Amino acid sequence: MEDFHKTRRLPPYVFEQVNRLKAKARAAGADIIDMGMGNPDLPTPQHIVDKLVETVQNPRTHRYSASKGIPGLRKAQANYYERRFGVKLNPDTQVVATLGSKEGFANMAQAITAPGDVVLVPNPSYPIHAFGFLMAGASLRSIPATPGPELFEALERAVIHSVPKPIAIILCFPANPTAACADLDFYRDVVAFARKHEIFILSDLAYSEIYFGDTPPPSILQVPGAMDVAAEFTSLSKTFSMPGWRMGFAVGNERLISALARVKSYLDYGAFTPIQVAAATALNGSDACIQATREVYRKRRDVLVDTFGRAGWDIPSPEASMFAWAPIPEKFEHLGSLGFSKMLIEKADLAVAPGIGFGEHGEGFVRLGLVENEQRIRQAARNLRKLFDNSKSL
Repeated sequence: MEDFHKTRRLPPYVFEQVNRLKAKARAAGADIIDMGMGNPDLPTPQHIVDKLVETVQNPRTHRYSASKGIPGLRKAQANYYERRFGVKLNPDTQVVATLGSKEGFANMAQAITAPGDVVLVPNPSYPIHAFGFLMAGASLRSIPATPGPELFEALERAVIHSVPKPIAIILCFPANPTAACADLDFYRDVVAFARKHEIFILSDLAYSEIYFGDTPPPSILQVPGAMDVAAEFTSLSKTFSMPGWRMGFAVGNERLISALARVKSYLDYGAFTPIQVAAATALNGSDACIQATREVYRKRRDVLVDTFGRAGWDIPSPEASMFAWAPIPEKFEHLGSLGFSKMLIEKADLAVAPGIGFGEHGEGFVRLGLVENEQRIRQAARNLRKLFDNSKSL
């Protein structure tokens, strides 16, 4: 039997091959150090958990919730944006709570896309950025995943040569998977371009609080005029170690936010109310837990770059995000990112994400998530050293 139309448009899920191999190795007793999935391993801060437990005791919170988010949560997100970015948002018209940023992106695609619309997507990129629009019937055109002249050249070409004209530009900084960062000057230029050509911008800012330099990553909405064309997606998953809680936000342009809210009103009743109350507590609370989480990732990054480097794998040190984007060592380039990832599971008990899973321009790289503790990262480095040393004698 043939696949259904929408599933037929989706390419094979590359990561599934690695996941099967990982499960097989574990079933055989291997201790796999898993740096493949960006699944935070740190516990959610206790005060957030306590608020959830307290709220769930009230039977009134067990009823249907609000699809666009309870008022207190939307207000908390607006207050966060004002504190962190100096951006004023109307909680009623410019903020929607989502079931994580992934769901927000997918439903925004459903809300604004007509069959055949052209969307400009970074390559390599987090899969939902492309596949959310693919499932909505869009045609995709790749643009570079790093900020710079090449990206603007690609945007200019896209406007000239795409039929119909692109409806949206997807951005993600700090980037998943590459960890690339953008500054306000870059955002100013993108906003000017989008306003000139009447194209929307959808910005993924999920890693805004996981940064290691002195300058926090900016929001595109800090740029004057951005509100005319841009919506931005954030998530509590990484900031507060709440991945399983599925809580995120879309904020910004009222027309985009209204369209997303309308689609969501037909599809869900929002997150469980106690989760939303606890999420508001997270956003309204002290930044101390965010700083502590950031420091954990910084130490893991430093251990990874140091120990893997001494094992023989030089990995660029990421400025932000919970990922390192690592070129495949020269002697293993012929394997490709999927082959190299499979070899690491079989011969080094290490799981990583093959770059090809993030788009064709991810080939030649793998993504490592900083989701194992320092001791496990050091163990992975020892396993790698043995593999690399053995490969010299082949």
